[in-house]
Order: sequence, then C-alpha cells, then structure tokens
Amino acid sequence: MSNIAIRVEHLSKRYRIRQGVRPRYETLYDNLSHALQVPFRRLGALVRGTDRRPQSTDGSPLPPVRGRPSADGSDEEYIWALKDVSFEVKRGEVVGIIGRNGAGKSTLLKILAGITEPTSGRAIIRGRVGSLLEVGTGMHPELTGRENIYLSGTILGMKKAEIDRKFDEIVEFAEIGKFIDTPIKRYSSGMKVRLGFAIAAHLEPGILLVDEVLAVGDAAFQKKCLGKMGDVAAGGRTVLFVSHNMAAVESLCSRVLCMDAGAIVADGPADKVVSVYLMQNAPNVPEADLKEHPGRRPNMRPVLTKLSLKNGDSELVNTFRVGDTLVFEVTLDAQGICYGRPKVAVAILNAFGLQICKLVTRAGPAEWRTCQSLTTMQFVWEDCRLFPGRYYVNISFGNGKDTVDYIEHALAFDIAHTYLHSTEGIRAGVFLPDYEWRILPNLELHHEEL
Repeated sequence: MSNIAIRVEHLSKRYRIRQGVRPRYETLYDNLSHALQVPFRRLGALVRGTDRRPQSTDGSPLPPVRGRPSADGSDEEYIWALKDVSFEVKRGEVVGIIGRNGAGKSTLLKILAGITEPTSGRAIIRGRVGSLLEVGTGMHPELTGRENIYLSGTILGMKKAEIDRKFDEIVEFAEIGKFIDTPIKRYSSGMKVRLGFAIAAHLEPGILLVDEVLAVGDAAFQKKCLGKMGDVAAGGRTVLFVSHNMAAVESLCSRVLCMDAGAIVADGPADKVVSVYLMQNAPNVPEADLKEHPGRRPNMRPVLTKLSLKNGDSELVNTFRVGDTLVFEVTLDAQGICYGRPKVAVAILNAFGLQICKLVTRAGPAEWRTCQSLTTMQFVWEDCRLFPGRYYVNISFGNGKDTVDYIEHALAFDIAHTYLHSTEGIRAGVFLPDYEWRILPNLELHHEEL
C-alpha cells in the first residue's frame, strides 16, 4: 500500500475575469437575428475572399471561442489562481499552507476537496476526506443540525452505526445541543463553523482539510479546535491546514508550503518556511506607502495611506534598542469617514504571527471632527521593552461597526540586543521588564551568631 495520501501533479486553475465595458445582455430577438445573419455574412466573405476564420491543421475552420477576445490577443482576461502546482503529502503528515490573500491556498483546498475542477493537471487522493473550507460548506441549509451530521457521514461512506457512536461527541463539541433539531439556515455564522468543524474532525476522515474559516470563531473556540486538530494529527491522520496564524502553524505542522501568485515558492520545515515568509512579506524600511500595499485585505477601502516608524528624536528608523521610544506615525484620508466611532489600531506581532499588543486611538467625536482630508496621527510608546527580535505591524481603521481598512504586515522593525539589557540565560519571552533583584540577609544565621 502506498505511503502517499495526496499527490498533486502540475495542477492549474484559471478563472475568466471581465475587463473594460460590461457586455450587454442579449435578448432572444438578438440571438435569432444573429443566427439568421451568419450564413449571409459568411457567403459574402467567401465571395470577397475575406474569410479569415482560424483554420485547424486539416484546413477546416476552428469552432468559435466564446467570450470577448482581449485587445492584443493575450490572456489578460484570465487570472491563474493556481499555476503548475506539484507536491506530495505522506500519510499521517501534518502540512501547513501559508501565503498572502489571493495566493491560491483556498483554491487548492477546494480542488482537493472535490468542490472545484482544475483547468489542467490532477490531484490523487487516497483516503476519506473531511473538509472545513467555508462557513456552511457541505451542509444543507434546509436540513437540521442532526440531519446534516448524518448526511455528511453518509457522504464520507460511513454506516449509520458509526455515525451514531460519534453523534454525542459532535453535538457536545459544537455546543449546539438545544438547536440540534433546528434548520441550520437559522444558525449564526459561529454556530455553523462549530458544527462544520465538529463534523469534519469527529467523523474520522483519513484526510482533514481545514481553511482559515476558524478565524470566524471566538478565541475559546479557536483554542478548542486547535487542540482537536492536534489530537487528529497525533492519531496518524493526514492534515492540510491553511492559516495566517503562524504560531498555530508552527505548533501543529512539521512541514509548511508557502504559496504566492498561484505557485509554491517554498516547501520545508515549518520554522524555516514561516521565518522566510514573515521576513519577505513585510518591508524592512522605516516608512511604507499604504495606498497600493499588497497586504491590504480584499474589499477594503484604502483609507490608510502611509505608515512611518520614528524614534524619540523624530528620526525615521526601523531598528530600536530595548527601552527606546517608538513612534508609529499614521496618515489617513479621513474625508467623509469621520462618523460613528472611528478608530485607528496598530497591532504588534512577533515572529510567529502572535499579536503581542495593540495601540488604539481613544478619540471622541469632538477630536475626529477636526480631521481634514489628510490626517496624520502618532502613537508614542515610551520605554518600549519588547524582547529583542523582529516584529511586524498590522494597521486598521474602523468606524465602530465595520472594519473599513486593514493592512497585514504593513512594516517590520527590529529590537536590538544591548549590553545594558542582556538576555543572557533568557531564551524567549515577550518583554524585558525593568526590575531589580537582591539577596536578603539570613536572619536566623545572624541571630545564632549573636
């Protein structure tokens, strides 16, 4: 029996995109008129000797290509979500897949789950597949939670007796006991995610595919899911895990694939690939133009326009010492957005992608009314005692209800080792607090000497 659970060979997926003027929808009259005119047009072209339709190798005309051709004949109307992807995953291997938004991670998992057909290439799956890709994927909205559990188990090829044994565990894990006989179209997004993950993880698939959909749940649920995925991996089952949480990827996965622009650009041990990804995807400069930043999340309004890192002397720098003053200077186009409860947040992440802290504006309506078209604000962090290492900055703007703009890895900065704040004997940490230590006199020994 082969030790390979997943084999992907030259997998590509192309999507057609529309550019320029949106095509007008044709009516039945338009179609009939066009069909009646085609024979006369062809006859006229043959008489004039101007029939230039493409010819096949045997001289016969090729069938017409549906859709609008691009102006220069190139494939600019198409986008390659995946391009010639090849890899293998062994049975029992836990593999993380990382990359920026739009890198092709979710498309790859959809193909492996059988939801999407590839344009070319193939994927060979050996084993029962359980997947959690999007909220509600694989579940019928008109069926109840109970019915969806049995439906999913049946699709996986399980017998009713097998599902019966797992049923109580699934309901308990999903925490939807009193709603189990309610149609899931009435579930909240969080309830759907909990049920979907519980089904995927407890019905004992040989291969588990999990996308970033876990981000929908709260912190307690995410911790619960990561613990369950750890149990699944320890049980010898194959796991493919897509996530932007580098700490979770490193803790769960022994191997990581890094994707960019539809291709695999790195494949190796988790710690090395994650480190390379983080270093390459945050500009190592003290100032960044955010207008066209690649880390902006999809469907965001480009409100944030510039981010600068400065020291206490207002100098542009991206390397600081323990105890220095850090200044995060943010410029935003605030015209027409200062309503509700606007908020700018600067999040600091460590090398594992774990958020260390967040600096947030506390301005009220009066302060925001002073905002002009372009507004610059500063977050000043005095006596910063972050542990030496590299850190990354995420920045966001919201109106109190929705996130209007969000940029991941907008910038990176380093905290350098210094003699005054030695880390000798300290291998890891978050902060280096300013503290004193002393040895207290032995009072009992002092009393005996007297």
